[in-house]
Order: sequence, then structure tokens, then C-alpha cells
Amino acid sequence: MSEARTHRSIKRAVDPATEERPDSDVALLPDEALVGHWRAKYVRTLVIGDFCVLLVALAAAQVFRFGLGEARVGGLNFSYPVLGAGLAVLWWLSLHVHQARSPKIIGHGAEEYRRVIVATFRAFATLAIFSLLFKVDASRVYLATAFPLGLLGLLAERKVARVRLHRARAQGRALSQVLVVGGERSAAQLAGWFAKHPSAGYEVRGVWVPDEEMPLNAMLEGGLRNVPIMSSNVDLAEALETSGARAVVVTDTEHLGHESLRHLTWELEGTGIDLFLSPNVLDVSSSRLHLRDVSGMPMLHVEEPQYAGAGRVGKRLFDTITALLLLVLLSPVLLVTAVAIKLTSRGPVFYRQERIGRHEQPFRMTKFRSMVTDADAQLEALREHNETVVLFKIRQDPRVTPVGRFIRRYSLDELPQLFDVVRGSMSLVGPRPPLASEVAKYSDRMRRRMYVRPGMTGLWQVSGRSDLSFEEAERLDLAYVDNWSITGDLMIMLRTIRAVARGQGAY
Repeated sequence: MSEARTHRSIKRAVDPATEERPDSDVALLPDEALVGHWRAKYVRTLVIGDFCVLLVALAAAQVFRFGLGEARVGGLNFSYPVLGAGLAVLWWLSLHVHQARSPKIIGHGAEEYRRVIVATFRAFATLAIFSLLFKVDASRVYLATAFPLGLLGLLAERKVARVRLHRARAQGRALSQVLVVGGERSAAQLAGWFAKHPSAGYEVRGVWVPDEEMPLNAMLEGGLRNVPIMSSNVDLAEALETSGARAVVVTDTEHLGHESLRHLTWELEGTGIDLFLSPNVLDVSSSRLHLRDVSGMPMLHVEEPQYAGAGRVGKRLFDTITALLLLVLLSPVLLVTAVAIKLTSRGPVFYRQERIGRHEQPFRMTKFRSMVTDADAQLEALREHNETVVLFKIRQDPRVTPVGRFIRRYSLDELPQLFDVVRGSMSLVGPRPPLASEVAKYSDRMRRRMYVRPGMTGLWQVSGRSDLSFEEAERLDLAYVDNWSITGDLMIMLRTIRAVARGQGAY
């Protein structure tokens, strides 16, 4: 079908001559469209919650420094409660200026947390400049207490809000209904992806293929339910009304063409309905995607994979220092675990096994022994019970000791790998360390995971651990290698704490 016919189908949604919209959901103005919408409520909660968190943090800092007595700020004739209120307002405004409550970034990804951190540092930088200009002599202990308390409080508040949001989405609430504009194949892939990741908050409720004709009762098989497919026999307004969409995702621009795509943006203007263009790329971090203007045409530039950064000195220093600190802090746990293993089963405390590291170099990985001493000899007899393709995993492995079952559940058996991190054989975060027999079966694509040091934890650890299929675990490892960043490592480490505390997916 020609682009002109597609353009006419879109054009029927609004008559440019009269600028009148049909009586449907498309006719809603932005404020009306968002009344009662989950995003408006979510943002409103953050607006109020941020200010409350800041007031509590600043009040706690004052009590910590001065107790319950009255104290006044040096150089100015006002008390610390007044300074605290002013700083709370400055901090709150900094969050607003840096768009830390933008609906575009709340609820998913690390960008929301990054903006909170940047806004906090800049708020205190502004305070420092103000103090120098007006010679304000505020207590350094007060500020040194308020700064981390407020920042941690804001991050914790957002984490709690995000957990509640994800729980609501898992129950089918707080979702944005999506109309996909494009072909059936790409629409089915998108519907399946959203159904697999409900925390993203999108649900495909309709597909519109404006340059094709098909039966009115056509349905797309995929996602959580059957999705109606609409074609050139309906216009944009009818497609939006049928799907109840609050967002439009264009997956195949050839079904629209440049001119019709521009008109689509015009027709959605003022409706409160989001418009997205899907580049149809998966497992590529947004930090590697950059929009560039090429002679007036926007082009999406995909940066090269980031695995080179994972081998730099900065990551190595971070791994070494953090591993040494953890060894000191966790030394009581290490000692108790070692004693429990020694007293309850015969054999050595540690189990060492050859694994393949960065650039396919072998190394000896250290773990607490969680099995009987002749576990390797019993492997062949249990081979028929294996639950995976490449790895050997069974849920009720008879070789695991009672203490071993406990330490496996909470990943205590992996703590000695901190010594491997200090030695440089492993990293705190990275792909799962494979056996030589596994590497021998790798395709060229899978060998990319050997570009970086294997990790004690990784995306596979925080996404299901042993409950993941081998294919899914390998996909996550490749995504980590291609999209490495120090921020990503920190996020994975924080998520690891939660995964280990729950003890799910480990056996």
C-alpha cells in the first residue's frame, strides 16, 4: 500500500481544517488524560516523600550534632531549624531541576538513582558557594551527617516506591496500554518481551498495520492475551479507542514512511499519549545508544561493546580494595562456616576446582566444601538426573551435606572466592566462571564472555541463579560483557544482597 494511503488513514484521526478530534479517548487534554493516572500519583508521592525525607534527615543531623538544645548558625542570626528548612527547600528544588522525578525515568533503570545523586552533590556545592559568599559558618559535623543521611534516605525512598510499583505491575495494575504500529512479527516480539518483563509497565493491547488489509477479527497470538490486529480499514482514532492505548510504539517505520510518521506525531500532540520508536535491539544498554543528526535525519548510533573497560586499572583497584574490606568484615562468618564444615563432615574445609578465566586462562577457584569428599566420583552415577544441558544441576543432590545445603542457599560457600578476587583471577562482578568442558562447547558468540574476568556475582546471580535456563544465563552474561559499566557493577552488587538474603534459586 502506498504511503499516501497510509497518510490518509492517519489523517482521518484529526481533520486539520477544523482541528476537531473525534469523541474518543484521543480527545482528552493532557491534564484530563492524567487525572487518576498511576504516573501522576507516583510523581505526587515522590514530591511529598522527598521533602519529608529531607526534613527528617536534617532534623536527625541537628539532634546528632547539638542534641535537643537550641543552636544558632555562626555568622547569621538564625537557628539551625531555619537552616535545615532552607537546605531542604534547596535540595528539593535541585531534585526538580535535575528532573529526578520525571515520569520518563522513574520506576526502572539506574538513571533515576543517578539523578538523585547528582542533584544532591550539586545542592551541597551550591550551599558551599553560598557559605563562602555570605560567610556562613555552619557546623561541618552537621553537614557531614545531613549529606549521607539525606542521600541514603532519598535512595531508600525511591527503592521502596519502585518495589511497590513493580508489585502492582505484577498484579496487572499501573500498566500503560500500548498500541503497536508495525508488522505482526515485530509486534509479537514486543508483546512477548513486555509480558516477560511486567516491571517495565507496558502491555500490548492492539496492533495497527496501516498499509495492509486483513480481516477485522484478526488476532495476534502472543503476550498475556490475544491482541487484536487492525489494518487500513480503521484510522488512528479507532485503533487507539479499540486498544485503550496510553502509548504508541512504532516498530516498523516502513509501514508509515517519513511523512506519515511526522503526521502521527502531530495527531498525538496534546493527547497525553506517549509515542515511542523501537529500534528493535535487545540487550544493548541505553548508554551505548546515541541519537545523532545526519543532515536533518535523526540516526541512532550504537556504540561498540564496553568490555574493554572491565579490564582497566580502575575496576581492578575497586575489586581489590572492596574484596579486602569484605574479607575483614566477614571474617567471623568465614571462621564460623569453616568450623561448621570441619565438625560435621570428613574432608578439607575448602574445595578447589579448575575454572577458565579471562582470555581462557585456567585458574583454581576456591569455595567452601559443600559436598562429600567423593562427590566427583559419584557424578557419573547421577548424570541421568541432570536438569540442564551444559551444566550439571539437580535440585536434591544427594552429595550435598546438611551444612553444605545451608551455605549454598545463602551463597556462603562462595565467600572464599574473595581471595581469588584479591589474587586477580576473578572479579566481584562478571560472568559465571565456567568449567573447561563447558568452554569446549561454546560457540564463537559465547566465547565473548571470556573477554572479562569471571565474577563472584553477575546478572545471572540476581536474575534467578540456578533457576535460570542455561540459555538465559548465557544471554545475561553476554549482555553484561557488552554493556559493562562501574555503575552497573554497583547496581548488581546491591541486587545480589537481596537475592542472597532471599535464598531463592540456589541449590
